[in-house]
Amino acid sequence: MTLDRRRFLQTAGLGVVAATTSLPAFAAAHPKAEPDWAALRGKLSGQLFLPADSGYNDAKLGFFTMYDRHRPAAVARCTRQEDVQACIETAVTNAFPLAARSGGHSYAGYSTLDRGLVIDVSRMNSVEVRPDGTVVVGAGARLFDVYNAVAKAGRLLPGGTCPSVGIAGLTLGGGIGVIGRKYGLTCDRLTNARIVTPDGTIRDAASSPDLFWALRGGGGGNFGIVTSFTFQTAPSHDFTTFNLSFPSGASAAVVNAWQTWCQEVPDELWSQLSVSGNTQVEGTFAGPANQVQGLLDTFVRRVGSQPTSRDVRERSYFDAMVSFAHCEPSNGGCTPSWNGGGGGLGRGTYVATSRILTKQIADPQAFVRLLSSVPGMLTLLDSFGGAIARGDSAFSHRTAIASIQLIKWVNNGDEAGARAAVNPVRDELGRMFGESAYVNYIDPQMPNWANAYYGPNLSRLRAIAAKYDPGKVFRYGQSLHV
Repeated sequence: MTLDRRRFLQTAGLGVVAATTSLPAFAAAHPKAEPDWAALRGKLSGQLFLPADSGYNDAKLGFFTMYDRHRPAAVARCTRQEDVQACIETAVTNAFPLAARSGGHSYAGYSTLDRGLVIDVSRMNSVEVRPDGTVVVGAGARLFDVYNAVAKAGRLLPGGTCPSVGIAGLTLGGGIGVIGRKYGLTCDRLTNARIVTPDGTIRDAASSPDLFWALRGGGGGNFGIVTSFTFQTAPSHDFTTFNLSFPSGASAAVVNAWQTWCQEVPDELWSQLSVSGNTQVEGTFAGPANQVQGLLDTFVRRVGSQPTSRDVRERSYFDAMVSFAHCEPSNGGCTPSWNGGGGGLGRGTYVATSRILTKQIADPQAFVRLLSSVPGMLTLLDSFGGAIARGDSAFSHRTAIASIQLIKWVNNGDEAGARAAVNPVRDELGRMFGESAYVNYIDPQMPNWANAYYGPNLSRLRAIAAKYDPGKVFRYGQSLHV
C-alpha cells in the first residue's frame, strides 16, 4: 500500500483529553441511578444532548471515525466554567462516570465511555491576545484558530502541526511543535491555567506551584478539567521552511546524518525526519533562507547523496504553520467538519503510538528495516534540544534527541489489526532506546505505560493527583490513579 503522507499530516496531530474508558473508582464503589438530566440541563448555559435528542449523533462525534459506534449516556456542551462545575457536581453526586473532551484529538478515545457523561468544552474556544503579549485561550480552542489570532496580533506561540488539535491536550501533555527548539514546548509558555478540580473548586493553577508544575506535561484528565490557559507569546517574525526528499535507498544514510546534525544546528532550526518509502527531512528556521542554506548543505554532504527535491522558502509565521498543516484556510478548509464545526477538514482513521530517541542509533540500516517492516506505516522523528532541553516541568523527556511517532491507518474499522501491526515495532524500539513514550500519543496497549510517559516524575505526579483528586473521580485506563 502506498502511503499518502500528505493525508497523514492533515490528520496526525498532538493532543489528548481525558480518556475515561472504565468506571471511576467512586462510581464503581457507589453505583447510583442515572442522574437527573433535566436538572443538569436547567443549570447549563450550553446544551445537553441525550441519545433521544436531535443533534446527539453529531454531538457525540470526535476526531476518530473508529469510535463512532460508541454512545455516551449524555454529552454536555459547556460554554462557561460554571457549566463544567455543574457537570462535575452531577457526576460526583450520582457516582456517575465522566470524561472531558476539548474537541481536538484523543488517541485512547473518550467516546469509549458508553454509559458516562462527556463534558465537552469545545465551545469554550475564545482566543484573547492582550497588550502585554499574553494570550488567554479557552480550553476548546484548536491550533489553527490560536495561530490565526496570535499572528494577527503580531505574536507567535509554539505548537504542533495539525490545525484541529486542541490546545488543551497539546499543552497538558507537553506540546511538541515545529518551532520548539527556539521557543520551547507549548507548556513552557504557560503562565496560568484555570481548572475545575473534582471538589468543584475553580482554581488558578499558578497559585498552586505543585499543580502548575503537573499540568505542564503531566497529561490530560488527571487533576480536573482545565477551562482556559494563559500563555506568554513571543514577537512574530518570518520563518524559513525547508523540505528535502531522498530516495528509499538513501534512508539509512539520511537517518545516520540527521541524528547528529539535528543536535548540532542552532536552536533556531527545528527539523522532522519522516521514513516511509522515500525519506524526507523538513523543518523551520527562525531566520532568512540564505542563513539556513549552508546548514542544509552540510547535512546533504553528510548523507553523501543529493536529494531528489529541495524546497526552501521564507514565509510569515502564520503561513509557515499553515504549510505544515497542509490545509487551505479559505472556505473553512482548516476547520473541522465534525461535531458542529461546519468546516471542510476531514476526520482521522488511524492509530498512533510513540517512543523517545534517547541515544544515538547504532545501526541505522537495522533501524530503517524495522520501520519499513509494516506496510503503510509512517514514522516521524521530531528533533529536541535547544529550549526544550532547558525547560522545567512535568514533561519527562527533556534530554532526549527526538520523539518517534508511529502512525498506521485503520482499514475497514480494524483498529485491533492496525495496533497488532504497529506494536512489535513499538516494542523493539523500546528495547533499543528504553521504554519511554509521549503521553500525547496515548496508547492503550503501551507496556509499562506509567513509567514510559512520566519516567522519574511518576511518583511526584501521583502524589499531586491524590492531593487534588482524593476520590479518584478522574480515573481511567491510564490515569495517574491506576
